[in-house]
Amino acid sequence: MNPAPGGTLTSGHIARFWSPLAATWVMMALEGPLIAATIARLPEAKINLASHGVVFAIAILVEAPVIMLMTAATALVRDRDSYRKLRLFAHGLNALSTLLVVLLLVPAVFEPLILGLLDLPRDVADIIYGALWIYLPWPAAIGYRRFIHGVMISGGQTRQVAVGTVFRLVSMAGTAFTLPAFTDLHGAWVGAASLTVGVCVEAVAARIMATGAIRQVLATSPEESGAAPMSYGGILAFYYPLALTSLVALSTHPMLTFFVGRARDPLESLAVLPVVHSLSFLFRAAGLSYQEAAIALTGNDFEHRRPVGHFAMRMGLATTAAYALIVLTPLFGVWFETVSGLTPELSGYARIPALVLIPVPGLGFWLAHQSAIMVLMRRTKAITMATTLGLLGILVIFPVLAWGLGWVGATAAVVAFLGGRIVSNLYLHRIESR
Repeated sequence: MNPAPGGTLTSGHIARFWSPLAATWVMMALEGPLIAATIARLPEAKINLASHGVVFAIAILVEAPVIMLMTAATALVRDRDSYRKLRLFAHGLNALSTLLVVLLLVPAVFEPLILGLLDLPRDVADIIYGALWIYLPWPAAIGYRRFIHGVMISGGQTRQVAVGTVFRLVSMAGTAFTLPAFTDLHGAWVGAASLTVGVCVEAVAARIMATGAIRQVLATSPEESGAAPMSYGGILAFYYPLALTSLVALSTHPMLTFFVGRARDPLESLAVLPVVHSLSFLFRAAGLSYQEAAIALTGNDFEHRRPVGHFAMRMGLATTAAYALIVLTPLFGVWFETVSGLTPELSGYARIPALVLIPVPGLGFWLAHQSAIMVLMRRTKAITMATTLGLLGILVIFPVLAWGLGWVGATAAVVAFLGGRIVSNLYLHRIESR
C-alpha cells in the first residue's frame, strides 16, 4: 500500500493509520473486566468465576493456531492469487481449531483433563462442559475475522477495524445484560455466550466492511502486484513459526500462575498480579497493535523502515512515561486502592511488581517493530526463537529468585517476565543487525 501521498511517510500518517488499531486493542482490554463483573453479580459467583477462568483459558489456547492470521494476511495478501490461497489456508486452520474444541467435548477426553489432571470438582466441571459447547463457534469466528482484518489493514482500512470492535463490544455487552434478565443460565455460560456472540458479530461486520478492500485485491493480478508467487507449502513455512510463537506466548501466563502458587506469599501474590497486569496491559496494548501497522507501512522494500522505527521508539517512551506517572506518584494509591479496591496490605505487595514493569510498554513497541521486520524478511522462525528464549529466561530466572532467594512470588514473577522480554528483544536485535 502507499501510506501517504507521494510515498512520503510522516509521523502524522503513521499515527492516523495505527491509532484505530491501538483503540481496537484498548477496547478489547475492557472485555475481561466487563464479563467478570457480570458473572460476579450472578448466583454462585465463586463457582462460575472459577469455571469461566478455566474455560476461557482453554478457548484462548484453542485459538492459538489462528491467532496469527491477521499478521499473515497483512504481510502476504497482495493480489487475487495470494488472497484466494491464504483464504483457503485460513479455512483449513479454522476447521482444525474447531475440531480441537469438538475433541475436548468428547467425555473420554474432557473428564480425564478436567476431573483428573486439573482435579476440579464435578459441579465446576459440569459448568465448564456446558460453556465449552457455547464456545464451539469461537475459534473459527476468530480466525475468519483476523484474516479479514489483515486484508483490511493491508488495504489501509484500519478505521473500519476499530468500528468492527465497537460492534463486538456492543453485542457482547448486550448479550451479557440481556441473558441474565430473561434466563437463569449459569454465569459462566452467560460469559461464554457474550464473548462468542461478540466475535461472531465482529466477523460478520468485518466481512461487510472489507467488501471494497477484497474487491480491490481480487481485481489485482499477480503481475500487477509484483509479488512473488505463493505456494501452499510456502504459506505453511511462513505461518507455522508464527502459530508456534502464539502458542508459546500464551503458555506464559498459566505457567507463571502455577509457579507463583508455589512461592512465598502465594495468596497475596495471586491476588495482586491480575491487578498489576491489567494496569500494565492498558499501556502495553498500544504496542501489541503496532506490529500489523509496521508490517503494512514499512514497505516490501523497507523504504519506510526508519520513520516506522523512530515512531515506535517515541511511542514506546511515551507509554512508558505515562505508566511511570501512575506507579511513581500518588496516583498509585488511587489506582490500586480506590479504583481496584485492594487493601493497603495488598497494595504494598503490588508496589514493587508495578515498578518493575515500568520498561515493559517501551520494550513492547520495540518487539512489535522487530517482529514486523522479521515478518517482512520472511524470517518468522526468528520470532519463534525469540519467544522461546524469552520463555526459557522466565524458567531460569523465576526459580532462582523465588525458590533460591526466597523472593515474594509476585515480585519474582514480574522480574522473570521482564527478564524474558529483554532476552527476546536482544535476540531479535542481534538477528536484525546481521
